[in-house]
Amino acid sequence: MSKLLKKSLWVFHLNTGSCNACDIEILDVLTPYHDAERFGVKLVTSPRHADVILLTGPITIEALPKVVNAIEAAPRPRVVIALGSCGVGGGIWHDTYSTIGGVRGLQKILEERGVVVDAFYYVPGCPIRPEALLYAVAVFKGLVPKKVKSEIKHAE
Repeated sequence: MSKLLKKSLWVFHLNTGSCNACDIEILDVLTPYHDAERFGVKLVTSPRHADVILLTGPITIEALPKVVNAIEAAPRPRVVIALGSCGVGGGIWHDTYSTIGGVRGLQKILEERGVVVDAFYYVPGCPIRPEALLYAVAVFKGLVPKKVKSEIKHAE
């Protein structure tokens, strides 16, 4: 994946019903203190211009059509980075009536609708740490090796 995106990463922030804690950390990453722009990370306002979609929050039933539309609008290769406990697995709302959980449920729905996502990345935490997001970007760009195994265990 990193060979396809050697240049700057333009990211689109997609809030799917989060508490905004991870959203604040995304903004913190973009401040001069953490300086994500040194890696070429730039926040864009449309998924049509994005290389990467940053997904925060459990995916609510209300937000689901908009989430699918946003991901479908992103050009290929489509990459989604799920942020925080809620984005990865649904958090404390993983089995509630108003959500489909985290990105795993979204993957199934996207596959059923024929929307191809080339890669999913996961950044755990509640909220995420800015350093964790920077590490994910560095792994994505091939600057550092991945430290953890790729298998993710989900609560059923």
